[in-house]
Amino acid sequence: MGYAAIMYYFFILFYAVFFMSGAIYGTFVPVYLDYIGYSKSEIGILMSLGPFVAIIAQPFWGITSDRARSKNFVLQILFLASIFTMALFPLSRSFYYLIAVIAFFTFFQSSTGPISDAITLEHLSEINQNFGPIRMAGTIGYAVMSVIAGWFAQRYIGSIFILNIAVMFIAFMIVFKLPVVKGHQFGKEKISIWRLFSNKNLVVLMALNFLIQTTLGFYYTYFPIYFRQIGGSNELLGLAYFISAMSEIPFLLYADRILKKIGTRWALIGASTVAAIRWLIIFFISKACLFLPFQLLHGLIFIVLYYSMATYINQEVPKELRASGQTMNNLIGMGISRIVGSLLGGFLSDLYGIKMVFLYNSILAFSVVLIFGYIFLKKTTR
Repeated sequence: MGYAAIMYYFFILFYAVFFMSGAIYGTFVPVYLDYIGYSKSEIGILMSLGPFVAIIAQPFWGITSDRARSKNFVLQILFLASIFTMALFPLSRSFYYLIAVIAFFTFFQSSTGPISDAITLEHLSEINQNFGPIRMAGTIGYAVMSVIAGWFAQRYIGSIFILNIAVMFIAFMIVFKLPVVKGHQFGKEKISIWRLFSNKNLVVLMALNFLIQTTLGFYYTYFPIYFRQIGGSNELLGLAYFISAMSEIPFLLYADRILKKIGTRWALIGASTVAAIRWLIIFFISKACLFLPFQLLHGLIFIVLYYSMATYINQEVPKELRASGQTMNNLIGMGISRIVGSLLGGFLSDLYGIKMVFLYNSILAFSVVLIFGYIFLKKTTR
């Protein structure tokens, strides 16, 4: 087996382990906060705090990676710091203590994903290999850990922090085996991150992504709570997230062909349409077990948005700004959008209920389809 093939399998292993962390934190931290007695609006404040911190953290670490001798070294620092701050989580239930811990954790952890993508996509473009199977490994890792973490959380909710520390440490160790990808501004003229916004097509795509990710931000924070309210257990919740994660596999198997055929614009419009339908279905369903088959729709929303934007940036953004481009997209599409979805969604949920806010999300997503579909049709005609 050649060096390139071995490295490819290391990337597959890395993504499988790395995405396990997201399954634990994103799914069960809101459940933990609900378990220790916080209201929906307080949970919204705590869960939206991380994206607020990411507004500073992600551009900072993106620029640092582009200017570092090695992007890998920056990623290792982020993992080590994330592990340390995760260990601090269960030491106190104080609201202000949790604000501080979440802020520190997010300052480091929020940039691990986009910098991992920058390293992976840049290396793959050099050896002419597809990102789909590697990202699919992340999906499988996420799905498997959703079930495992659900089993542990059902018995002892504090176990989610031990699990998270373990998988992040394994991911940290695997980074040592990945091929080194340098920062292309190291020892050269520094390029401003704001040059990214001179690409008008990128700005439009980021705007669409932001709006749909806002509805996803609400889903990630409040669906676990709503699921529990209508009778679902933590184990059943883990199964629901297992199904949604595994539903990404069909797209990932054919992602490069799909994007080559229909383009990034229409892939995003398709994902927005499915999101609108999914939020409407959640509004009408009132039994937890009935959610399970509709979790399959997740595979046509988040992963399409994520994969389409990541590959577009790797192809269209100058190599000197690729890490910055990935972190900036992550900031807008999965940072600021999560602030709006989590914080505003929390206050609206206290006023109108979580169920009704899913209806509002459906209306927003349908509006995005109509407005941006019209914009893209005009551009296509021209």
